[in-house]
Amino acid sequence: MPGDEIRLTAKGRATRARIVQAASVLMFERGVAGTSTEDVRESAGVSNSQLYHYFSDKNELVRAVIAHQTQQVLDAQQPLLGQLDSFEALESWRDLLIGLQRQRDCRGGCPIGSLASELADSDEDARKLLVTGFARWESAIRDGLASMRDRGELRPDADPDHLALVVLTALQGGLLLTETRRDVAPLHAGLNAAIAYVRSHAT
Repeated sequence: MPGDEIRLTAKGRATRARIVQAASVLMFERGVAGTSTEDVRESAGVSNSQLYHYFSDKNELVRAVIAHQTQQVLDAQQPLLGQLDSFEALESWRDLLIGLQRQRDCRGGCPIGSLASELADSDEDARKLLVTGFARWESAIRDGLASMRDRGELRPDADPDHLALVVLTALQGGLLLTETRRDVAPLHAGLNAAIAYVRSHAT
């Protein structure tokens, strides 16, 4: 719980973070269903009592993993994600995302998307947290597009909310196909199409 985390000692925060990191890696590699609390305990090098001191059950741990993975995904795209206010910036961001997939040999897809595909239909609380995570991502894209419209680079009738949703949808679809095909071509194609759509609203 957020309040509990604030009250932790520095050592306690470090232990909790180690557990969340271990769980995040395992759930990314094996899925949530394929990761037991025992797996997490062994990977993090903690005792059962330590694990359950910080997390009452697996569901609470999953919530922490969603928050952690969301922050990791967004941080990995900075500072570009916070400055998507030109076509050149959008293209540089596209190249960064493609480069990140190449570094991982196109394995794993999107950490947030992977959690969503597994949890959205079975865990309503997790689904809502994932919606919030995707909304943070979409908001960063929208802010850049809104700046472009405000500067007159996009038409006054361009809708940053709609354009950001198109871009994020293309990104998620591209990541899924890139993971499946082990080839960055789908991600490249999806983002190119989304950027072209944004360009169609240029002044």
